[in-house]
Amino acid sequence: MDMNTIEAVVRTEDPAEWRDGDAWLAGGTVLFSYGSLAFGKEPLRRLLDLGAAGWPAVTVTETGIELAATCTVAELYALPSSDVLGKRAAAWPALNLVRPCCDSFVASFKVWNMSTVGGNLCTSLPAGPMISLCAALDGGATVLGPGGARRTVPVADFVTGDGKNCLAPGELLRSIHLPASALAARVAFRRLSLSNLGRSGALLVGRLDADGTLVFTVTAATKRPVQLRFGAPHGAATSAAALIEALDAAIPAELYHNDIHGLPAWRKDMTYRLAEEIRAELEAPAGIPPVHISGDFWPPPQTPPPHTSPQHHTRRTASSQASSQQEGA
Repeated sequence: MDMNTIEAVVRTEDPAEWRDGDAWLAGGTVLFSYGSLAFGKEPLRRLLDLGAAGWPAVTVTETGIELAATCTVAELYALPSSDVLGKRAAAWPALNLVRPCCDSFVASFKVWNMSTVGGNLCTSLPAGPMISLCAALDGGATVLGPGGARRTVPVADFVTGDGKNCLAPGELLRSIHLPASALAARVAFRRLSLSNLGRSGALLVGRLDADGTLVFTVTAATKRPVQLRFGAPHGAATSAAALIEALDAAIPAELYHNDIHGLPAWRKDMTYRLAEEIRAELEAPAGIPPVHISGDFWPPPQTPPPHTSPQHHTRRTASSQASSQQEGA
């Protein structure tokens, strides 16, 4: 979309440069598709371009992984098979979440090569899969502000509603840190959509930490991420009844999202269904295939051909199709 209100493009990553009528520009896949009036009451006048910031897309250390806000989806997708991980690849099984979450964009390679991790967080849509990934792995978002201000916000708290987040005017998302403790955990992934290759209607991630803590992260079905934690040593043995009780308490009816991609009642039912599947999978010994997998799922990660999106890997089970038919999709 042409943005005919823009008067200047400024190459900067300094929040001190920001003023009313500005917008930060990274990949621009949302900014240029929504237009000038989508991000405030007044038309945008300037774009603050982060293209020359030079931030390393991915930094791997003993403490975890640092993703620059400007890291593209394509760069993130390549990470699990990257040499930069070295021996840590085997020690961090939660990296298996990266490619399913990237696939959940259901976007073309053109979008993958431009769309950024930080942009997905800042757009703050319920179905944002980078929100799902980073929140599920206890990601911490580093936010820069004018005057050298700097703060860290859990990604689970960064998004506050449908299209809403905790950023104040002029603040800039710099990076997301994924801690090694979460990366070392066992994980389980479930996603449901009402249509084949459609926007996520429910996306849940389960994580079983080394100390037995069980963590559920609910996204897409809800307007903002919701996390449930069952502490060690009883987390690994959480009962189905305890999970239902926790979901009841954590997600009031009004928090379920409502749009063309799924009614709240359906999203709630699928949240409970997928959460129970995750609980059962993580309760079983490692290496035991899950009994049930509802919705979209992917075979073991593999590298797609150059310049292609791995959407051809996506498959849907009969249970997912039945759910879609019941909803009238």
